[in-house]
Amino acid sequence: MRRPDAAFAKLPKGTVESLLKDKEKLAKILKYHVVSGKVMAADAAKLKSADTLAGASIKITAKDGTVLINKAKVVKADIVTSNGVIHVIDTVLIPQ
Repeated sequence: MRRPDAAFAKLPKGTVESLLKDKEKLAKILKYHVVSGKVMAADAAKLKSADTLAGASIKITAKDGTVLINKAKVVKADIVTSNGVIHVIDTVLIPQ
């Protein structure tokens, strides 16, 4: 089973520590992972892009049963929570 922090572990050394010191940048990165509404994987796969709470757009690609968000692979989809749906990805998304 994949570690919950596996995507963060792939970041260059010192990145997480740096982000923890820069709350504004950390908040922007976290908001870049969130879209409005409850979007299930089947619905997301039909989209080409989605606007994030950070004000930027993410690219969505679906092929052969694999969904990519920008270049991050969705490794576990449709985790329904009380306030949304979580899709676990294998890479931290960094806004450009």
